[in-house]
Amino acid sequence: MNSRVLKLLPHHQQMICNHGESTYPQECCGLVIGVLGRGGKTVIDIIPTENTWNSQSGDFSGEPIVHTSSKRYAIAPQVMLQAQKTARDRGLNIIGIYHSHPDHPAIPSECDRLYAWAEYSYIIVSVNNGKAGTVTSWSLDEHDQFQPESINKII
Repeated sequence: MNSRVLKLLPHHQQMICNHGESTYPQECCGLVIGVLGRGGKTVIDIIPTENTWNSQSGDFSGEPIVHTSSKRYAIAPQVMLQAQKTARDRGLNIIGIYHSHPDHPAIPSECDRLYAWAEYSYIIVSVNNGKAGTVTSWSLDEHDQFQPESINKII
């Protein structure tokens, strides 16, 4: 299976960009629903979610984090569970998560890597001065390092 290819419709990418612009200067986030296949991952739906990151969130060391939702994102566990159930009822899966990087490149941070789940795609949109720019996708390799995924727009 070619797991380094993410296929999506142009309007899916536009939804992600619009969400990033509407939440700027905070990070947006959401879920990517679709199917896994021989040719990679195919996006069927995009589910925008609320960024629930707050200053009380902790990292893996248990220390409080000083970053705000302009630098981090979190999706509430109950939202993840409901999305998984809804996807499963439709014969689909959560295949990824998207978020924005306000005034930063669409390249995963170390925090993004620490919180990433294997097999998920991580779509990042760079939003500079309120305007969406570059959109990239990443997935973890067997050494838990991000590798770029090709984004193929389905027409």
